[in-house]
Amino acid sequence: MAEEKKSCAFRTSIGGQALIEGILMRGPEKQAIVVRDQDGNLVEKVEELKLIKDRYPILGLPLVRGTVNFLDSMVKGVKALMYSADFYPEEEAAKPSKFELWLEKHLSSKKLESAVVALAVALGVGLSIFLFLILPTFLTGGLLHFFPNFPLWGRNLVEGILKIAIFLVYLIVCSKQKDIYRVFQYHGAEHKTIFCYEAGLPLTVENVRFQPRHHPRCGTSFLFVVIFVSILFSSVVFGIWPITNVWLRSLVHLLLLPLVVGVTYEFNRWVGRHVQDSGLAKVLTAPGMWMQNFTTNEPDDGMIECAIRSLELVLPSEKGKDEW
Repeated sequence: MAEEKKSCAFRTSIGGQALIEGILMRGPEKQAIVVRDQDGNLVEKVEELKLIKDRYPILGLPLVRGTVNFLDSMVKGVKALMYSADFYPEEEAAKPSKFELWLEKHLSSKKLESAVVALAVALGVGLSIFLFLILPTFLTGGLLHFFPNFPLWGRNLVEGILKIAIFLVYLIVCSKQKDIYRVFQYHGAEHKTIFCYEAGLPLTVENVRFQPRHHPRCGTSFLFVVIFVSILFSSVVFGIWPITNVWLRSLVHLLLLPLVVGVTYEFNRWVGRHVQDSGLAKVLTAPGMWMQNFTTNEPDDGMIECAIRSLELVLPSEKGKDEW
């Protein structure tokens, strides 16, 4: 089994996301949500994928597709999370606020759902930008206030260290939450199942159980590389144009972000394809893989069953169509 685990028949483009007591898998043609309800039954929801690049081919070009796919994944991910949360309502429903009552009165259920999803995505992206880009910039800006002769290269270095430190603390704090722990168990089940499929083994609980839970194309690794690439880009830009004003530096970070995400996406594709046969790819993915110690946990057999079923539902009709 150990020898089989190292071999990899091919790399699949199928990816997933952990939900509340469930998993979302996304293949080349369909996406599937499988949730285990409170009675222990698996509830399935399968949708045909409609890709925006099919209507606007320019959005599928390298460097452009990274940002497009990232936002699309966030929207679909938030919708899937809301769907899975419906199976586990709060025991005591809070009384709706006046704002919630106003929304229900003036918006249809479909429009209301779209508004909630849009707000959740905006808040998620906004919080990430604030924590990992804006906050370190303002904190290092305070450094110049107390140490006006501090060199700019030193500021760039401190800013980069702060970005990584804040990201690491964020992951550790999230991993300590009881409810999040189970979500991260499903995250581990997702990775193990994909590894089993890529190894060409039958999708059984026994085969999945012994697979690794750290995957090079994980979203955790992606976010870490986004932060690392943003450090490289900003160091080059601020080395050429020594901007010290915190507001201008923050604006430059925002303007660079689409390019940073685009480069990171292409990097993720490359390492996902070559991590098994390239020493360089293994070295470059090592930090992000280590970060997954905080975002993936060992799943139980029921979680693995959920992941297997979700993957089975998105397998393409034509064998090999999902090859990465």
